Amino acid sequence: MGETQQDLRKILIQKFEVMSNYHEPAEELSQEARNFSRALNSLKEEVEAVDWYHQRVDLTEDESLKKIMAHNRDEEIEHACMTIEWLRRNMPGWDDELRTYLFTEGDVTELE
Repeated sequence: MGETQQDLRKILIQKFEVMSNYHEPAEELSQEARNFSRALNSLKEEVEAVDWYHQRVDLTEDESLKKIMAHNRDEEIEHACMTIEWLRRNMPGWDDELRTYLFTEGDVTELE
């Protein structure tokens, strides 16, 4: 494969990777919007990882492996919380909503 073909292939792969995370043309989005998308996608990935590890903890009979999987799950929770805090500090709407719903008592649907 020639250098030009390799360059084209690389560009196409990059375009595909970028398009897979965006619903709008990435090159038209502001850097801020792209950062929000990065954070939101990272949050989805962390929460998904929490679920996967938790399922493994639930089914694993080996106690030492269960401890490792629980540790890994808890690390993913930490990462998710860090991302939520970044979103709270940087993306409009998060701070107000988190202040409304987190660390409250009673039915959360009644807090609106």
